[in-house]
Amino acid sequence: MKGFNLDRVAAVMIKEFKQLTRDRLTYAMMLGLPVIQLLLFGYAINTEPRHLPTAVLVQEDSVFARSIVSGLAHSAYFDLAAQARSPAELDEMIRQGRVQFAVTIPGDFTRRVARGDPSGANGAQILVEADATDPSATGGALAALAALPTQALAHDLKGALAPRGQGVPPFQVVVHARYNPEAITAYNIVPGLLGVILSMTLVMMTSLSVTRETERGTMESLLATPVEPLEVMAGKLAPYVVIGIVQTAIILLLARFLFGVPMEGGWVGLAIGVALFIVGSLALGFLISTASRSQLQAMQMSVFYIFPSILLSGFMFPFRGMPVWAQVIGEAIPVTHFLRVVRGALLKGQDLGDMWRELLALLAFVCVVTALAMARYRRTLD
Repeated sequence: MKGFNLDRVAAVMIKEFKQLTRDRLTYAMMLGLPVIQLLLFGYAINTEPRHLPTAVLVQEDSVFARSIVSGLAHSAYFDLAAQARSPAELDEMIRQGRVQFAVTIPGDFTRRVARGDPSGANGAQILVEADATDPSATGGALAALAALPTQALAHDLKGALAPRGQGVPPFQVVVHARYNPEAITAYNIVPGLLGVILSMTLVMMTSLSVTRETERGTMESLLATPVEPLEVMAGKLAPYVVIGIVQTAIILLLARFLFGVPMEGGWVGLAIGVALFIVGSLALGFLISTASRSQLQAMQMSVFYIFPSILLSGFMFPFRGMPVWAQVIGEAIPVTHFLRVVRGALLKGQDLGDMWRELLALLAFVCVVTALAMARYRRTLD
């Protein structure tokens, strides 16, 4: 038996480094993934979002009402994105997810402040409705509302109204947490798991399945048959469509009976969203398989898609808490739109009119990825 030789070790080491440089995808994975993780966790992830979109309904034109609106605008937590003209319009904004908060200042607010006794039955109040589907997104903002009654009217209560600003706050903030009033985290996380699980299983399973046939040489036999590319794609993906539907049914049943997730309706929109997302995920897996030379590469490329999908879609961290550049990337990820469809249907009972934008985004994803997969597959045939 020969002794340990450093020259032979060095030769093997040099050979391994050369092999790594030939496999560019693995090389990029090793060097790029830590950088991506650092950037995302360092800059994009924020568990206490600020500048949340807020709509206001001002039912009286008064100095006090303008002071409250100004106080909200100067807060770091609220961004006045719209002014509603009616309670119905305000309700529509928060139900569709266009705003995180809806603030109503009643028409007799000034009279009630002047009358005093805010804690009584006739006291002055403003209503703040919060979209609490994600409790972590609204917690900090709701806590900041505690200072609003003592600060908003500090410069307006003068003369005969000066005593109203002393001692007891001049008005109360009534908070109505909608869609998840008990702030149960499972109501937000469990529906979101549907998108993450479908992405992880369908994209990866499809990419590995097709790549495995290429590695084993069975794909050549398939290509020798008079089967069109679209027929190959449909036949390969059909079993996984069934798997995706079964996974969806299991997750929804467990969400209802184990975690008590409310099922408010919106079944038509949810069914369309699930169908589009399953087909799009499978088409993406097929596209990845056409660009992969081995199952290892297919898995690596799948991770590059799944990792940002988990972090930037609003599944783990509040979407509106991310910086603008991260939200732009998140809007390009199909999981983001699918999560909005699922949560909107289950927690808010949204109908097609409420979620058409998200469904349109999923449809565009399906069309683009399918076209790219077919184009890439035809070039592979050539």
